Amino acid sequence: MNLATREAYGKTLIELASNEKVVVLDADLAHATKSMMFQNVCPERFFNVGIAEADMIGTAVGFALSGKVPFASTFAMFAAGRAYDQIRNSACYPKVNIKVVGTHSGISVGEDGGTHQAITDIALMRVLPNMTVIHPCDDVEARQAVLAITEYDGPVYLRLSRVPTPTIHDESYEFKIGKGEILREGNNVAIFATGLMVAKALEAAQKLSEEGINASVVNIPTIKPLDTDLIQEVIKNVDSVVTVEEHNVKGGFGSAISEFISQTTPKKMKIIGVEDKFGKSGDPNKLFEMYGLTSENIALGAKELIGR
Repeated sequence: MNLATREAYGKTLIELASNEKVVVLDADLAHATKSMMFQNVCPERFFNVGIAEADMIGTAVGFALSGKVPFASTFAMFAAGRAYDQIRNSACYPKVNIKVVGTHSGISVGEDGGTHQAITDIALMRVLPNMTVIHPCDDVEARQAVLAITEYDGPVYLRLSRVPTPTIHDESYEFKIGKGEILREGNNVAIFATGLMVAKALEAAQKLSEEGINASVVNIPTIKPLDTDLIQEVIKNVDSVVTVEEHNVKGGFGSAISEFISQTTPKKMKIIGVEDKFGKSGDPNKLFEMYGLTSENIALGAKELIGR
């Protein structure tokens, strides 16, 4: 099954309609972010603020201070970019309980072009004190993440994707904020991935196994706070680490992993992501090839690290 994480977000908002504390805001993109699903069942608690992301965050903060649990949705580029000052000063500085949902993240936005492709949002959000950053890899994880952050008290940035992604988890999966999971065991190299790239990391591990290389694959849905215990457990068995993200290699997910490993148990590392460039307009699959975000390139990076 392939389902976009933004689609799972909209469906989960419907589940939350019975929770009278939940309010949903959108910056005139409800059809695209899928928050419109909540509007259809609960119009009295849905607010379209128009093309005014900064105002949306300010309004969400007001709702939070009134005891509500506000979900503020827009494209990731606009959430992390246009509303950064409001998120920093009005939400994170006083640690206000708002949920910022950035859909259409990464280069998989495709034809919307480089200006709309958020490849710096993880970096911007994770450096903010008090901010929790979550990037689910499939629809099952996205649904559970939405439910989990509803109960969590504090600002959250939830990063979602436009395009469908393979469903990796079954219904027995239990998401917990701040926890990762080992999807595949291996002792030659460890591959840490987040979001859409988890599926590609699993494909890469399968390709490596066909060449006699055993790779661990670790899904890290919570980029901040990192599951440092799990990371430490995984890297003690390998000499090399690969990280994979649909984001700039500078300041993002790979940087977060590297910051921890370099201060605890240094390893040979390769960070795979967008190499400090802007995105382009084009078919998402072709863009993944152009920017090296493919299972083949992940496997190649792993082999280079271990000298194969």
